[in-house]
Amino acid sequence: MARGQSKVGLGYALVVGGACFFIVNAGVSRVVMRAGIDPALLTTLRTTGAALLFVAFALVADRSALRVPRGRELALLLLLGVVGVAGVQWTYNIAIDRIPVGMALLLEYLAPVLVVLWARFVQKQDVRRTMWLAIALTLAGLALVAQITEGLAFDGVGMLAGLGAAVCFAVYFLVGEQGVRDADPVRVMVWAFTFAALAMNVVSPVWTTPDLSTPANLLGALDAYEVPLWLALAWVVVLGTLTPFFMELSALQYLPATVVTMVATLEPVGAAALGWAWFGESLNAVQVVGGLLVVAGIALAQLSRTAPPSVVPEVAG
Repeated sequence: MARGQSKVGLGYALVVGGACFFIVNAGVSRVVMRAGIDPALLTTLRTTGAALLFVAFALVADRSALRVPRGRELALLLLLGVVGVAGVQWTYNIAIDRIPVGMALLLEYLAPVLVVLWARFVQKQDVRRTMWLAIALTLAGLALVAQITEGLAFDGVGMLAGLGAAVCFAVYFLVGEQGVRDADPVRVMVWAFTFAALAMNVVSPVWTTPDLSTPANLLGALDAYEVPLWLALAWVVVLGTLTPFFMELSALQYLPATVVTMVATLEPVGAAALGWAWFGESLNAVQVVGGLLVVAGIALAQLSRTAPPSVVPEVAG
């Protein structure tokens, strides 16, 4: 019993730790962009760096993951990489550059609601009646957060980018379900990030990167400090992508996939706390209530599918 409890505790520690790395990565990504790396180029550098690291890991641990995909698997991994990885990160980077990081992550995490709607109306899966309550909570919460009765309280482009991230993230989950059934997670991530990197290098080639030895101001509460730009980028790739990926992948050995996904829904709350502590961002009382309603709706949506989907590790934070 004690050993079983310790394994469960380790699973929670891994998924919470991975979520924390994703949350902090939102702040570090903003630092990088304010230092002169635009959202598209940051996405290129993150996907390219992560792809190289995933390939290196596969060379050491599982060379079968490097087998070139074909047919249906190739199509799925292309869609997963271009839309579910590159699309998510590009739109998310635009959002966190223009609106509070907590709001950006809150919008992105509307993806589970979109997934449930897709399952119900396109895949014709049975869903629980709680889906409608989840949607009502989410829409009401978003209306409060955006204060639509007074006009959008936040940058319109940033809000649209956040919603775009939600759509791309939903694609990531839906296509990832199929990919996980056909290949191991390491293989999925190796090829998803490879295709994402190739796509983003067409949009914003890696060779257009400016001098990375220039200093990057840490902004906000850390405004008195600077780090080399390359160091902040290294965080985004290694500690903001590779490390949380493996932490959440390892957590799936000790916890059900549904539990891992539910814990991850706390990330918008953590991002809002980070935005307040680091960048001095805050929401008024009405917006806080709205944010809590959205989180409740997201969590309820996760439970609304009668057959919970397979979970692929997150890459968007």
